[in-house]
Formats: sequence, structure tokens, C-alpha cells
Amino acid sequence: MRFLPTDEQRDFARSLDAMLSASDTPAAVRAWAGGDPGPGRALWTRLAEAGVLALAAPEAYDGVGPLPVELAHAFVAAGRHAVPGPLVETVAATALLADLAERGEPGPAKRLLPGLVGGGTVATLAVTGVSPFALDADTADLVLVVDGEELRIAPGHGEVRVSADPARRLARPAPGGEPLAAGPAVAAAAATAGRWALLATAAQALGVGLALLDRTVAYAKQRTQFGVPIGSFQAVKHRLADTLIGLEFARPLLFGAALTFESGDLAAAKALAGEAAYAAASTALRVHGAVGYTEELDLSLWLRKARPLRDAWGTPSWCRAQVVAAAS
Repeated sequence: MRFLPTDEQRDFARSLDAMLSASDTPAAVRAWAGGDPGPGRALWTRLAEAGVLALAAPEAYDGVGPLPVELAHAFVAAGRHAVPGPLVETVAATALLADLAERGEPGPAKRLLPGLVGGGTVATLAVTGVSPFALDADTADLVLVVDGEELRIAPGHGEVRVSADPARRLARPAPGGEPLAAGPAVAAAAATAGRWALLATAAQALGVGLALLDRTVAYAKQRTQFGVPIGSFQAVKHRLADTLIGLEFARPLLFGAALTFESGDLAAAKALAGEAAYAAASTALRVHGAVGYTEELDLSLWLRKARPLRDAWGTPSWCRAQVVAAAS
């Protein structure tokens, strides 16, 4: 099993990082949270042009995948730069439709996948019993709902709720709508979509945690107390070191899970990456002190993502139960 990225994967990750670094994502996040999806949609288009939205789709539907390792690299970059929007849900919807086509239901894939892969359609997905709330359904062009063995397009987004992150709005999709498919194939395809969602969310959480650590280290070098940088204090050093260890333990687990793509491995990666990101948020807040609470500081855009990502598409306890079940 190869854990080191290939030259092509490194180049892909570097190109995404460079593109996102030049895109002023903090402004896009704030606009998205304020109800203006324009900058976020422009960023979405650039990600689609870079091939990110094609990684979970097969070539038969204009995709380049399935490429879970490349997707993990892409979503680490998305987390590092706090990219707004239902990226995870669009990838999960793509995987669901592609898997459904392989199981003899190609109609929905032929109709919907080109728009998802090309970036023209922003989709979100709700799966009853796993992720019943659809992320950013009020902004999405397509709201898909899996209810048991039924797949449908919801007629609307229902009541919108703001989560801990203002840029992540949740809604329980309205009942009814257009049915797309029904039967055991839908449930099986939803399970596949859930695995892609676990991988993408874990990668995004790792990226958020890494960004929080980078910003906190930089602040600890600049902020002085008693005439010296606070980063020279043993308590701060130990806290930052513990945060780094947590993130670096999560990194190989994430990419190992991308290679095996087994449910237990993906759940373990999601649990560890989510908790490492949440710990990084706690460290960032403690080291920054009172200024860390201010909305004006860009740090808040990452702080507010850590907790929702930790619990999205499987809480840590749910993920651990999946690991145990896979090992039984």
C-alpha cells in the first residue's frame, strides 16, 4: 500500500492551494453567510474547472474518477481555505447517482451528473437516518433526498436553520417532489454516497485544523507578553505541539482510508480528523485569547467550522460504532 502522494497528486494539491490562496475566500465566506452566494459560486466554478467536482464521477458521465485519494487532497485544500457551500454534499450526490447507474438505474445520472460535474449545478443531499438536514438547500440548485429506498428531488428547502457556522445553513427538505428511483439499489447507492461524504468531510476537517494551527503559530510568534513572544512559553508550546500531533496522526489515517475506501477505515478517519480539528479550534481560541472571539478576525471563519464538521455525516460516537461494527 502506498501512502506517499505521487508527483501528479502533489502538483494537483499545490495548484488548488495556489488558486484558492488568490481567491480571497474569507470574503466569499462572509458573503455566503450574509445571503450573497455570488462570490462563492464564482469560486465553485473555478473548482469545477480544476476538476474537483469530477473526482467522484466515472468517465462515462464526464468525470475523471473515481479518484478518492485526489479527492482527499482537494478537500484538505478546501478546508484550509474555508471554501463555502455544499461541496461534500455535491460530491456525495455525484457518487450516489453514479453508483445508481452501475446498479441498473442510469436515468438520473444521465440527466443530472453533467451539471454536477461541470459545476453548473450546485447540489445538496439529505439522507434520512444519517444526515436528515440538507446543507445550504436555500442556495443549491438541486436538493436530493434519500428516504429509505426512495430517491427524490425535493420541491423546496423547508425551514432554514443557522448552525454554529453562519456559512453553513441547514434545512429539512420539504416533503414530496419528483421521484427519481426506488428500490434496494437506492439504499445501496446511498451507502456508497455516505462513504464519499465521510472521506470528504474528514479531509475538509483536517484542512480546517491545519489552517487553525498555522494561524495560531503565526500569532504566537507575533504576540508578546512580559516582553517576549507568547510562543516562547512552555504552556503554549505544549498546547501547539499536542495540536500538531493530533492533526498529524489524522493525516495518514485519512489517506489510508482513501486508499482502502472501506467503511471502517473511513469512519475512523472521520472521527480522528474531526476531533483533531475541534482540538485545533480550542487551542486557537485559547492562544488568541479575547481577540479570538471577534467576528472581524478571519480566524473566526475557521473556528466556526470545526464543530459542525466534527459532527457532519457522522458524529465521533457514530463513527466509532461503525469502526467496531466493521471489525466484528
